Amino acid sequence: MLSRRHLLTGATLLAASAAIPRAWAQAPTGPFKLDPLPYAPSKNEPHIDAQTMEIHHGKHHAAYVNNLNAALAQNAEAAKMPLQEMLANLSKVPESIRTAVRNNGGGHANHTMFWQIMGGSGGEPSGEVKAAIDRDLGGFQKFQTDFNTAGERQFGSGWVFVTVARDGKLTLVAKPNQDTPLMEGQRVLMGNDVWEHAYYLKYQNRRPDYLKAWWNVLDWNKIGQRYAAAKAGTLTV
Repeated sequence: MLSRRHLLTGATLLAASAAIPRAWAQAPTGPFKLDPLPYAPSKNEPHIDAQTMEIHHGKHHAAYVNNLNAALAQNAEAAKMPLQEMLANLSKVPESIRTAVRNNGGGHANHTMFWQIMGGSGGEPSGEVKAAIDRDLGGFQKFQTDFNTAGERQFGSGWVFVTVARDGKLTLVAKPNQDTPLMEGQRVLMGNDVWEHAYYLKYQNRRPDYLKAWWNVLDWNKIGQRYAAAKAGTLTV
């Protein structure tokens, strides 16, 4: 039987652990690491729930980082490559680890971008991004509709992206699994994750509802910074 002292000690430890914030960022065990979320997991409520954010970042994204590092531990030369260079040159990655690098490197790059562009209050873009959307994607309303449709039609797991060229031209593209336009040497302005782990706790099988809600958490200032970096040639992932 547990003594009163043991029960009190257990209760004290439980209370103490509850007071400690969850630290999702991990110490790197290879060339890549999981950065903390740039905002609280609850920042995107009610459109994306905190629990989904915690699991998505702290479990799914963490697994991509850990698996990527594990694969690269087998090849010191490949481990020296920047992520965007590695993904753009998968043919140079040893065949024995190529699939693991493709899947997990793509997952790391995609999610790194994903966290950066959220945490905002939605609305509509302005400045150069708005002008580029008007010019290349038919205006914001058409762009939203086309983007959501691409997300709805993506069979199984995948992503919807907007790529940006050095001249600022935007293109809408969908990719399966954790593939990324970086694999074709392109740069990503923004993108949405349509894997079920991104939305299932709140939206279940209602992917269209998630796609519509996601626009409410975009940070167009951050997207504008990515656009400027892409034109300057300094945007990585």
